[in-house]
Amino acid sequence: MSRTAAKTEPRPEASFAGRLNAAATETEHLLDRLLSAAPADREIARPHRVVEAMRYASLGGGKRLRPFLTVETAALFGVRRAHALMAGAAIELVHCYSLVHDDLPAMDDDELRRGRPTVHKAFDEATAILAGDGLLTFAFDVLARPETHPDAAVRIALVGGLARAAGLGGMVGGQMLDLAAEGRFGRNDTPQGEQDVLTLQAMKTGAILHFCCEAGAILGSAPKAKREAVSRYGKAVGQAFQIADDLLDVESDTATLGKAAGKDAAHGKATLVDLLGRDGAHARLGELVKEAESALSAFGEDAAILKAAARFVAERRA
Repeated sequence: MSRTAAKTEPRPEASFAGRLNAAATETEHLLDRLLSAAPADREIARPHRVVEAMRYASLGGGKRLRPFLTVETAALFGVRRAHALMAGAAIELVHCYSLVHDDLPAMDDDELRRGRPTVHKAFDEATAILAGDGLLTFAFDVLARPETHPDAAVRIALVGGLARAAGLGGMVGGQMLDLAAEGRFGRNDTPQGEQDVLTLQAMKTGAILHFCCEAGAILGSAPKAKREAVSRYGKAVGQAFQIADDLLDVESDTATLGKAAGKDAAHGKATLVDLLGRDGAHARLGELVKEAESALSAFGEDAAILKAAARFVAERRA
């Protein structure tokens, strides 16, 4: 679709907050529809308890930053908003699955998420595991639907990209490195330097955020140079998000965050805040915002909202 055609679609208000809220609302409605009790075509049945746990994990909370990044990046290439929202919803399902499994007693053993009991506390551990499994596999169901994009080659590229970002060399591998850094598998005598921390964070957190931006470019069949530009932006935003998260862990409190604060120190885990100090971490955030903004320079004012998103990620307080 041409850029001119794309501009005829109704758009949310021009402010960053308005666009973020619009994407969040639309994603919420879409997830609500997708996670209905009624079986989809070729499904046999949707057991009530696991559907309820999946809905509990994915509805009614979160800023929906990941779908927002997908929608706004896709808009740079004239992608239909409905297609971008489907892809963004699939990525959000993967994100929600990761939170359910991270909160389990065998992982981070958290009791609070988004200000309410975690899924294994609200239901039970077995249901939480199955709900996480269901969210992860359902994400690829959503990406594979023609509703996400009429071109099968685009859908295949999305499925492959999300699998890489979420899997062994991405989020799952990063979680393993995170557990190892806590000494879960015996005494850890290897010091965690800056590069070790950057690798862990690029995998555990950054890979999915990076893919959100790549997904928009895939949907829009973006030319190589512009796809590389949004890729650089996504990498910078992913790193900024994790540094901001580490700062919140030491500068905020549980009530504000809606989850346990001070976890990194309690687990003896090195972060860039430890390595750089608070001032150094804040300075690095500033550098990453400039890097993200610079990456989008070729898009001019069309990328103003994405540039605002980079600043939002660095300055967030919860």
